[in-house]
Amino acid sequence: MRGLLYTVSVFAVVALGFWAYREGYETRETERAVDRLQRQIGERHQELSMLRAEWAYLNRPDRLHALAEMNFERLGLMALSSDHFALTEQVGYPLPAAPDWAPELANSTPLDDALSEVIIMNHAYGADAQPRMIAPPSLADDGEQLP
Repeated sequence: MRGLLYTVSVFAVVALGFWAYREGYETRETERAVDRLQRQIGERHQELSMLRAEWAYLNRPDRLHALAEMNFERLGLMALSSDHFALTEQVGYPLPAAPDWAPELANSTPLDDALSEVIIMNHAYGADAQPRMIAPPSLADDGEQLP
């Protein structure tokens, strides 16, 4: 009985030694893989910082201004002025197609004439919000007629 116990113990020790040896090699391989990944991450960070610096260099305002002047005629650019800016409320939006919730608006011609200057707005975020009609502004703040 003692011989069987010694034999089983020796096999258990050999099996545990083999397992520990294999785990040691797997651990070293995993550490090498982690080192490789950290090196790659460092290389990507360097590449990203270089690309950001190059992007900043290429987007210098003086360089872009020179390129715009050089290609002004070919691109058909317009000179930028302060009257090219407007408030969001002053933008003339196109009339939308008749919505599904208002079939009576789609078939009535006298109402179409009355609604030619009205924009139909819909609140897209609230489930309980009902669509409403608003009139767009007709004059800009400086008195200029909007399109």
